Amino acid sequence: MSINFRNLVLRTVPGAMILNSGIGKLGMPREQAEALQAMAVKGVPAFEKLSAEQFGKFLSYGEVAVGAALLTPLVPNRVAGAALAAFSGPLLSMYFNTPEMTEEDGIRPSQEGTAIAKDSWLAAIALALLIGEDRKDD
Repeated sequence: MSINFRNLVLRTVPGAMILNSGIGKLGMPREQAEALQAMAVKGVPAFEKLSAEQFGKFLSYGEVAVGAALLTPLVPNRVAGAALAAFSGPLLSMYFNTPEMTEEDGIRPSQEGTAIAKDSWLAAIALALLIGEDRKDD
């Protein structure tokens, strides 16, 4: 299996950021897990059924797994892209379902929403990995 530069760039930067974020959340205090869960429920209401501890583990382990998948060359691009799409989808859902994160048009980010709106780049990278060509000459 050869790795091309395009895929290396698409996978390494978000992979490292997501892996680092997940590692930083391992063993997070209950209060932090509760705050993150309260935000996440706006995008994925089913998260409300989890305890704060369960949610904290789900989030931190999930981020570690997605980051590791992106950084592992043996994981095919489409699998890594699917993992990144599964990660970025709920972030975008939370963004669009939290009125204070957008301007009145419901699309452009408000000051409070800018940090989450930037995660739309993760969705774009996921799509690039899912639909990108795996050319043999790269």
